[in-house]
Amino acid sequence: MSGLQGKPELLMIEPVMPEIAAKLDAAYQVHRLFREPDPKSFIGSMAPRIRAIVTGGGTGVSNDVVDMLPKLEIIAINGVGTDAVDLEHARQRSVRVTNTPDVLTEDVADLGIALLLAAARRLCVGDRYVREGKWHRGEKLPLARKVSGKRLGIVGMGRIGRAIACRAEGFGMAIAYTDIRGVDELAYRYVPDLTQLASESDFLIVAASGGPQSRRVVNQAVLEALGPEGILVNIARGTVVDEPALVSALVEGRLGGAGLDVFEDEPIVPEELFELDQAVLQPHRASATIETRIAMGELVLRNLAAHFAGQALPTAVV
Repeated sequence: MSGLQGKPELLMIEPVMPEIAAKLDAAYQVHRLFREPDPKSFIGSMAPRIRAIVTGGGTGVSNDVVDMLPKLEIIAINGVGTDAVDLEHARQRSVRVTNTPDVLTEDVADLGIALLLAAARRLCVGDRYVREGKWHRGEKLPLARKVSGKRLGIVGMGRIGRAIACRAEGFGMAIAYTDIRGVDELAYRYVPDLTQLASESDFLIVAASGGPQSRRVVNQAVLEALGPEGILVNIARGTVVDEPALVSALVEGRLGGAGLDVFEDEPIVPEELFELDQAVLQPHRASATIETRIAMGELVLRNLAAHFAGQALPTAVV
């Protein structure tokens, strides 16, 4: 048997909640890559013994690392996104891949609506206005934009897109969406062309999956169609939006505003956005609540336990 007291050895690429980390330590011999100053040498020293990887949806794991691990059996993603893991490469290696769908849907949808409200109502601007003493000095604060009753376009009508639509109904919004195909059971209007959807929307929320198939689908034409009064919210992946085109549209006033939780080259954020009152920025934290991060971690634990017990994986991707 390999590992401490016969425990399977596991490579943890990024931290998890302390409660989840303690349970992983109890069941596995956990090697924390994020603590190591020389990750490549660290992996090389234990490569023949690693049977599992735990990683985040945004971080994933490279093929180079996967190929260093001849005994690798499973990659457990602590997140819903799978675009940072080469699924086809995993199939070729006969490596299982799991993620944590459903448990983060509500939080991500909540933040999508929160970013829309923050951008439209200029909540961050108002916060700074009070903190900096401008209200006390009698300086003028520009009016914001109404949200209720407006037209909302949703890019990607999966679990999260539907949860966003449900919340938007409470604001009396007219909801339309685009996706690979329409969903018959949904009452919302399906618009197959993204640029057309943008032209018919006051606000556009991006909830599509990342990956090559969706790279920069929200391009300059889409942003131009959304227009100088429109607001873009992205709680999906930074790669889904043409980031240079977005920055230019905001700086030049061709787009009215943006609420962004994700960026193309995280944690690097275009510095031009820092000075824009019409941009609300978050550090990729849509699922970052205590409750949801614990629920995600518990699902990672269940997938790992099922795999090593030879049982069906609860949320298998590969």
